[in-house]
Amino acid sequence: MRIDIPEGADPLGYVWGELVPGIGPAAGAFSLAVYEHTSLELREFEAARLRIAQINGCLFCLDWRTERDGEKVEEGFLDAVADWRTTDAFDARTRLAAEYAERYALDHHNLDEDFWSRMTAHYGQAEIVELTMCLGSWLAFGRLNHVLGLDSVCVLPAHRSGKPKT
Repeated sequence: MRIDIPEGADPLGYVWGELVPGIGPAAGAFSLAVYEHTSLELREFEAARLRIAQINGCLFCLDWRTERDGEKVEEGFLDAVADWRTTDAFDARTRLAAEYAERYALDHHNLDEDFWSRMTAHYGQAEIVELTMCLGSWLAFGRLNHVLGLDSVCVLPAHRSGKPKT
């Protein structure tokens, strides 16, 4: 870990709250909002989230699976995300979510008209904005946690209170 955590303090609570009280709680609220208020289907959501996790290298995010109404994506979904171009496990929307995540994180200057034509054929404008905000959250906060070494000690509040934080 790159940040000194006081003895007995929760690393995430300390870094995301106490250490930067003017920023951390607001960032945490944004991070939580993408889970609580998403209208995206679980598979699309997880394909995008896991592709960002793969790119970020966030240990916890790679291991975490979002649960909705007692459902999670199937075993092997992470491997399908890595192979989003060729997997037969994805429909068009799920494949586009993984593609968008990768391009957003690695090549956002080259999101061309062909890509946007495919996106708008499968996603409405509100869904595109929502997915983009989710990607921004995961990219920023997954990298923050990984860079600071928090991903190795990350325990989401879902394990404590039923709701995820990152």
